[in-house]
Amino acid sequence: MADVEVLRASVLAALGEGGGSGVDVVGRVCRACVRLLPVDGAAVSVMVGAGHREVVYASNAVSTALAELQFSLGEGPCFEAYTLGGPVLVPDLAGEPPPAWPVFAAEAAAQPVAALFTFPVQIGAVRVATLDTYRSTPGSLSPDELATALQVADVAALALSGLRADGGRWLDGDGRWMEGAGMRYREVHQATGMLIAHLDLPASAALARLRGYAFGQGRSLLEVAGDIVAGRLRLDEEFR
Repeated sequence: MADVEVLRASVLAALGEGGGSGVDVVGRVCRACVRLLPVDGAAVSVMVGAGHREVVYASNAVSTALAELQFSLGEGPCFEAYTLGGPVLVPDLAGEPPPAWPVFAAEAAAQPVAALFTFPVQIGAVRVATLDTYRSTPGSLSPDELATALQVADVAALALSGLRADGGRWLDGDGRWMEGAGMRYREVHQATGMLIAHLDLPASAALARLRGYAFGQGRSLLEVAGDIVAGRLRLDEEFR
């Protein structure tokens, strides 16, 4: 726990210095998570329900791939942890695939992932994000390790404390968070808006239609959204 308190003090110091409420502080938390726990990667994603999600920081390529896969499919441990408000612990993904997200579990098998541990991140009483971790070998977290993970999730909340909701977008205190985070899913949100207008659908249904099309074509959600926004994929031909 002493190491977690050092991390907490470091995050508070960075926030107090000003200009530290961005991706650099969240990245510090993710990298510390990998040092403090028996995991190989960590990511933090801000969420506003299932339809609005942005990966703020991922510690490696596998963490990025898992985050993108979950958003593309609309299922996975991050959605479960966010909805239920508690940890989602899968010590053996191959031996005990969770029934709540079978497609993600099957697709994740292509990655060097054997165990998944995901934690909701709350600012006060408001759930705002998830801390997603994985490791390449199966096995459970010990009680002490689980306690440490929950402490790290609390520190992640500190790092995200500059965020606020404004018109459905997550911003930092200066309104620049999404730009700083790379806003990986900007085109997904734009393409969803185009489908809403074209098909006269609610946002959740439009995003589901987009996800279904991407899955049926064997493509990523990001790729399909990019084609729609760029005009390479015509809505009147593909989404009638």
